[in-house]
Amino acid sequence: MAVLHNRVSNKELKQRMLDSNEPRTTISFYKYHRIEDPQAFRDELWKGLTGLGVFGRIYVANEGINAQVSVPTGNVDAFKAYLYSYEWMNALRLNIAVDDDGKGFWVLKIKVRDKIVADGIDDPTFDVNKTGKYLKANEYNELAKSDDTIIIDMRNHYEYEVGHFKNAIEVPSDTFREQLPMAVDMMKGNEEKNIIMYCTGGIRCEKASAYMLHNGFKNVYHVEGGIINYVNQVKTEALEQEFIGKNFVFDDRLGERVTEEIIAQCHQCGKPADTHVNCANDGCHLLFIQCAECEEKYQQCCSKECIEELALPEEERKEVRRGRKMDQNVFNKSRSRKRLDGTIGEV
Repeated sequence: MAVLHNRVSNKELKQRMLDSNEPRTTISFYKYHRIEDPQAFRDELWKGLTGLGVFGRIYVANEGINAQVSVPTGNVDAFKAYLYSYEWMNALRLNIAVDDDGKGFWVLKIKVRDKIVADGIDDPTFDVNKTGKYLKANEYNELAKSDDTIIIDMRNHYEYEVGHFKNAIEVPSDTFREQLPMAVDMMKGNEEKNIIMYCTGGIRCEKASAYMLHNGFKNVYHVEGGIINYVNQVKTEALEQEFIGKNFVFDDRLGERVTEEIIAQCHQCGKPADTHVNCANDGCHLLFIQCAECEEKYQQCCSKECIEELALPEEERKEVRRGRKMDQNVFNKSRSRKRLDGTIGEV
């Protein structure tokens, strides 16, 4: 049987990508659709996309597909034709990245999951296909003006922190599965109001809109294609920009600049900053916001302890890391988390 995965080291693959002058385009897409044999579909997809030079991260489950990929720009049309050859993906909306050099991925990973978005829902009567109404950018701008409209951000805290729609409400929980019931509880008493939900590319807010309808809310909407599609439509149609700051993305870029406003702060000194980094100490790898001054001062580490650990010989670092329990710091999703000074509280 053919081995349907990569045999070259991740480090070498990344260097190959960085050394290449081939232009690439970052594209994200998703589709809720019943897939009877996700593993067989995964293997078929891997062969087809590998032949087109596609890199990226794709999740496949019985409920559908969720993908963020980097495609050689010259192969974008062939990539679309390949996806559209599947009847259920024909004319699928593809979100083109906003601020991008195409080098966010250097390997293709396709994984089979229980769900493309983990939601914790075990109610057999819930139907993910009974969603709220899509809103195009101009429709969002108009509806957002109404006093009867509530805007809900269905992303994690570290995403909301660097950029969000004006007047959007954050749902401060650690996971999407916790956000769903929390959003319902937060909105009790507003069943007749306009509820607009949004996320990065549309996949979370689409499921969230279905869950809100399932729980008795009447007028539920979600931004079609999420922030990425909204921003592209605003540019194309010369509309008023209602999203401020940066759009966090889950690839090597860690963010797309949308507007020049910097609405977050450096987690080490408190100065205005919105650049996410991972601690240079692989034994920590904390995701946090760091300004240029602190990056130099702390050598892209989150603390003096990590600087000291990073300076140790590799074998000593391995000993220090051995048995260490990694916690939610790597991708912390709530406002309540460990500060970089070691205390606990809001960041």
